Amino acid sequence: MLTLYRHPFSPASRFVQLVLAEYGAKTEFATERPWERRRDFLILNPAGTVPVLQENDGPPVCGALAIMEYLDETRGYAVGDRRLMPDHPDARAETRRLVDWALNKLDSEVVGPFVRERIYKQEMAASVGGGSPDSAVLRVARANIGHHLRYFGYLAATRNWLGGDRLTFADFAVAAELSCADYLGEVPWAEEENVKAWYARIKSRPSFRPLLAEKILGMPAAASYADLDF
Repeated sequence: MLTLYRHPFSPASRFVQLVLAEYGAKTEFATERPWERRRDFLILNPAGTVPVLQENDGPPVCGALAIMEYLDETRGYAVGDRRLMPDHPDARAETRRLVDWALNKLDSEVVGPFVRERIYKQEMAASVGGGSPDSAVLRVARANIGHHLRYFGYLAATRNWLGGDRLTFADFAVAAELSCADYLGEVPWAEEENVKAWYARIKSRPSFRPLLAEKILGMPAAASYADLDF
């Protein structure tokens, strides 16, 4: 049995959740609010960040990149052609590059600020940074998203999937990030039709359904969020 400690609107947590579903891994989910710095969670991950994956009574695997590699090594070969890490070293390097782009560059420049300002601050006490969104931070994130969409649009137009011919971890990392921004109505899909078409393909996969069912109390999803024909 696997247990995933995650916040439902943590993009990195969503990435891991999608991969677990794609691999058919039976998983229990434990919601964690990292800013609360819960003692038992800090014992699992002294960094206090999500996601964290634990298999039975084994050691915790901390961070989305480490979890990705762990799942590939423990389950990737068993799923045959559904493995999300390519066989060729060059293709593996490209997959890892795009996962890093999504979980670090896209997250720090765009999605992380959206999630922090519009979602996390709603849940956080004022003493730990909760409160109203910072409009200046949101303006910068909105200005930055176009650069990323143009690049992903180029990839979607020139490849079958973002990382190449096959569906890989890269697609789920980018999709997990964009799904959080999409909930908030912060993705200008009309500006990049190739990205929109790619996202519609991956959004229609069964692994995506649980994500599309997630809700934020008092903040309904954007109209297109759960619409497979958006």
